[in-house]
Amino acid sequence: METLREKYAENTRRTLLDTGLSLFTERDYTAVSAEELVRTAGLTRGALYHHFDGKAGLFEAVFEELERQATEDIRAVIISVPDPRERAYRAADAFLDVCSGHAYRHIVLQQGPIALGWQRWRELDQLHLGGLVLDVVNAAVDAGRLRPHPVALVARAFYGALTELSITITEADEPERTRAQAAELVRDLIGGVVTDGGPPPA
Repeated sequence: METLREKYAENTRRTLLDTGLSLFTERDYTAVSAEELVRTAGLTRGALYHHFDGKAGLFEAVFEELERQATEDIRAVIISVPDPRERAYRAADAFLDVCSGHAYRHIVLQQGPIALGWQRWRELDQLHLGGLVLDVVNAAVDAGRLRPHPVALVARAFYGALTELSITITEADEPERTRAQAAELVRDLIGGVVTDGGPPPA
């Protein structure tokens, strides 16, 4: 049974995460100070360092929470789709929808590489979304619907394309138009690798 101390600790952690999500969504990472985070949360600096080892740790926790939620949302969209190519189409479309959300776009795509560094950003992004892409590709393999390419390379190609397209959308002057164009392009990329039924051609 959860003790009062454990409940207080979890509530404190949740408050810091919610505060971080709010501030990091509205402002650039470098414009948010540790002092502002704890003041807004109504907590002490010691609480921030105890639970997250400072501003950077809190940002990473918020980042990962958004990535986990994105992965869950995409899985929920495709879980009942039996056709592997349609599943890939819907997964890509759901991912582009996620990227359109303000919090995900600003924290994960725009501020993530700045706050975490490119290598760490890539590691965390692959940890969550990379596995989802591989699952979608493996579903095509299991159904005999993948053209004769190495599975790992196909998964990396799709992951890389989606990553670059998502960043391009955030930087576009007309993000909605660019998102629609990206969706069409991704469907063509998927259609060129995942066949429409029966065994893939030799």
